[in-house]
Amino acid sequence: MKIILLACSLLLASLSDAQSIAGYYYGPAYAQTTNSASNYLVELILKDNNGNLQGALNYYFKNSFRSVPVKGKYNSKTRYVTLYDIPVTYFGSFMNMEVDCTMDLVATFRKSKTESSLVGYFTGKEGFKYTCIDLNFNLVLNSEAANIDSVFQALRNYKETHQVWKPGAADTLKDVNIIQRKVINYVVNNEFRKRELDVVQEIEVESDNITLDFYDNGEVDGDSISVFVNQELLAYNRIISTSAVHFDITLDTLKEINEVSMFADNLGSIPPNTALMIVSDGKNRFEIRLSSNFEKNATIYIRRKKNKP
Repeated sequence: MKIILLACSLLLASLSDAQSIAGYYYGPAYAQTTNSASNYLVELILKDNNGNLQGALNYYFKNSFRSVPVKGKYNSKTRYVTLYDIPVTYFGSFMNMEVDCTMDLVATFRKSKTESSLVGYFTGKEGFKYTCIDLNFNLVLNSEAANIDSVFQALRNYKETHQVWKPGAADTLKDVNIIQRKVINYVVNNEFRKRELDVVQEIEVESDNITLDFYDNGEVDGDSISVFVNQELLAYNRIISTSAVHFDITLDTLKEINEVSMFADNLGSIPPNTALMIVSDGKNRFEIRLSSNFEKNATIYIRRKKNKP
């Protein structure tokens, strides 16, 4: 009987040590240099499948945001975490010219009565070690998000109200003017391509240059959208309200039809995600009501009106 009790206690002890590290972590990372360098604001969402890790790593650096899928290993005995081959913006990059370092994330999972965290560093892989210096961090686990199973669910739902980065005056979510350029967010891009394109309306415009304005169409309830033009991401995680999220767009004249799609990042507190989109070509104004969910992207087709000979 004593042997059985001893075996059970040893089993329970081993299970308690083999804790999953799944969850939502956040915190700053610091370049280990004597020169002045900007900090990185890091968000890490992990799923743990018996030591095989996958998830998404988001980081903000200077005026840019990056989101990349990550994979790696967790050793529950040593509590060592390794994530491999992460593209990290070089700490000395200029705002208009970013250079990537290929780095691994190496950390130790630490747990106390008050908090759990990943303490470690990003380190350059072979060929990057001498130019891409280590970035040290202490990423704290948010206990309220520790039970989120899905990376995509965490990005869509949890991130809306728990953001590490807060927009400043130069990048406000109200009356924001979006520059037409492709941006990178691997999670949103991959999810966008999984959903069906729901063509709501086709319009004809008289100019190659148009404007798009997005407003919340229903009760303002925290709807957040990403916008694609010709299936290229131009803006993500934009909360729509009574003030416009504004785009100046130049149509691709080589295409017979240009596409504008609204991707639902969340459904707000009142599903589905609804928006009023106003399209203007300088002469004509079109008011189009869009509705997106986690299965469909609301899409409009835009044709350029042919000039009469």
